[in-house]
Amino acid sequence: MWETLRKEEVLRNLGTNLKKGLSNQEVKRRIEKYGKNKLKDKPKENFLVKFIKQFNDFMIIILIIASIISAVVSTIQGENDYIDSIIIIAIVILNALMGVIQESKAEKSIEALQKMTPPKAKVTREGVATKINAEDLVPGDIITLEAGGYVPADCRIIESYDLKIEESSLTGENQAITKNSEITCKKNVPLGDMLNMAFMGTIIVNGHGKAIVTMTGMDTKVGKIADMITQNDSPQTPIQKKLNQVGKTLGIVCLAICLIIFIIGLIKNINPMEMFMTSVGLAVAAIPEGLPAIVTIMLSIGVTKMAKKNSIIRKLPAVETLGSSTVICSDKTGTLTKNQMQVVEINSKDPLLSIELAAMCTNCDIIQKNDKTEVTGEPTEVALVKGAIEKNINKSELNIKMPRIHEIPFDSTRKMMTTIHKIGNKYRVITKGAPDVLLEKCIKEINSSMIFNKDKIQKENIKMAKNALRVIAVAYKDLDILPPTINEKTIEKDLTFVRINRNDRPTKRRCKRSYKNL
Repeated sequence: MWETLRKEEVLRNLGTNLKKGLSNQEVKRRIEKYGKNKLKDKPKENFLVKFIKQFNDFMIIILIIASIISAVVSTIQGENDYIDSIIIIAIVILNALMGVIQESKAEKSIEALQKMTPPKAKVTREGVATKINAEDLVPGDIITLEAGGYVPADCRIIESYDLKIEESSLTGENQAITKNSEITCKKNVPLGDMLNMAFMGTIIVNGHGKAIVTMTGMDTKVGKIADMITQNDSPQTPIQKKLNQVGKTLGIVCLAICLIIFIIGLIKNINPMEMFMTSVGLAVAAIPEGLPAIVTIMLSIGVTKMAKKNSIIRKLPAVETLGSSTVICSDKTGTLTKNQMQVVEINSKDPLLSIELAAMCTNCDIIQKNDKTEVTGEPTEVALVKGAIEKNINKSELNIKMPRIHEIPFDSTRKMMTTIHKIGNKYRVITKGAPDVLLEKCIKEINSSMIFNKDKIQKENIKMAKNALRVIAVAYKDLDILPPTINEKTIEKDLTFVRINRNDRPTKRRCKRSYKNL
């Protein structure tokens, strides 16, 4: 809805002022109406409720009944031998405790993930810009978006200055999206195409801007996802279904056999009590009371191994479900990984020049914070700039020596980006992009007297692509003078091809991911 309105209409509909924002009195009223800007979870169950729920299994119920009957039979017979009953109950309780402990560990991990939501937000109220807790935002608040921060709520962008936001947490796409406050979207456009909107929890990688909060808390896009997770109960896993089936089958068969034996005994005039005890003893012996314990122990071992690989398993049976999977389809970028990449290999006859060119042809900012160097920007470009820093090449220093005087921004149609830098009385043109496209713009390869073999490079590109590697090409040229008209047609031609390989180091979230650039 909000993406289809002009920003003036959004301001009017939400009853706020671009320069002054909301009044403190109005904020209090809206907090009472909309609630806090935070995600809600299911009401937490206490330990006793969780413990009792662990017994909601047919096999467990049979074991409990068997142990009770075993104890009663032993008492009636005057044997007072309760070892079997105690062992069965101990196994059942141990099984329940392990389940509760695992759920508690998983919940703590999930709570830790929830703390990743942005704690602070820069907001304008009564004409004064101040920082507040993000959970105190309300619809109609005017907030400032700055590179390196998180979007604290769903909002309509009303001012944008080279504003780029990485939305992989929602869309799975790792490429930062350039936002534009001046456009209005058509109805029913996909979330990834809402270029005038910003969404809670996404990362601002470049530029800055202002926005008006439209949705908060559980009404946000990420809030709706959280609501689906909390409201929908998970179906039974394959192992739970099989164990229930085994338990029911064993229970019915045992009862049937015991009944038949009891009837046969009565027909042969055997003492009914004696036959009853015999039938019960047979039933207790036939039930595999060790099965739940063995299954629980094996699943716990699996959970422990997954935990070492930073995978959160909330329910023990989920481990078996994962093991039963034959095909897993997922967009890995930013979904299974942290969406962080790093240069680990440079394949070039002049590696220092290669990484220098790649770093200069980016829109990243280098920030010194607490004696640490931080790089903000689009993940691919951040990887290139950090790779240059590791080689003692600082983009900020390069920009002073070779200031950028022009840029042809990345375009999804061209699949390239070009920057032009002043070097003394000359100019250096640097282009990076998709190798299959950039190769057609090149006439030679760096430091090579051999014939420029494009086919060989294309084969290397295809080989890496088949191995799920991402490939980026870098090229450049030096000019004495610039053409009268600067555009992709006059600049992006007659380039010298440079090869640079990039591979993403394994992240600490849940799996490995690797990319390589050419």
